Amino acid sequence: MPAAAPSGMGRRRAAAKDDGTAAYAERQAEIKTAAADLFKKEGFRGTSIGRIAKALGIDRATLYYYVGSKEELFDDVVSGAVRANVQVAERILEGAGSAPEKIFLLVKSLMDSYAEHYPFLYVFIQENLSHVGERRSDWSREMRELNKRYVDIVEQLIRVGIAEGTIRAVGEPWVMAYGLIGMVGWTNRWFNPEQSSADAVTVGVTFARMLISGIAVLPDLDAPPTVPARRHRAAKR
Repeated sequence: MPAAAPSGMGRRRAAAKDDGTAAYAERQAEIKTAAADLFKKEGFRGTSIGRIAKALGIDRATLYYYVGSKEELFDDVVSGAVRANVQVAERILEGAGSAPEKIFLLVKSLMDSYAEHYPFLYVFIQENLSHVGERRSDWSREMRELNKRYVDIVEQLIRVGIAEGTIRAVGEPWVMAYGLIGMVGWTNRWFNPEQSSADAVTVGVTFARMLISGIAVLPDLDAPPTVPARRHRAAKR
């Protein structure tokens, strides 16, 4: 159960947000960065609001002027990122291009999002949304719905690709969808945009090419040629 903010602090915090000063926004960004680092190192449940304040070198009362609780801070960042990811996936689904091209864009965009919101989305992946407090039940429900929507979009892309003859049905579409998402999500175990020798674009493009090479019938993306050697030689004659 998160600690209650001091009396009247919520009103002061809301007023400060409404004012929208650059200094206030900058301080909030610093707090999010410090909290994210602790969430990654010590886990969401292992991080207290007091621990975040200590890392910043301020007291809890000062911290409450900027955030109501660690849950509020975490949920606010994650909600915006997850909603944005679903919106991007929907645009890709409805846009022009073949299924392999769309899957390429989707994988790359998801990896970009992991880097942009590092490490909040990675901590979110590790969260058990079925075991959150009552105060976060509405948030948890929305996140589960958004997660389901994202999986449905990937599955739909795969089904469209199979129907149009650009994707090989190497298994059930829903299994392929979870495999694709799981492959990118597993980067939470090793990818750090501040330390990795490969940036998010490199990782995303590499993963997309690996995936499409395994499932595409005729990949037409910016990747090494995949036409069988005999057909390629025949074309030169």
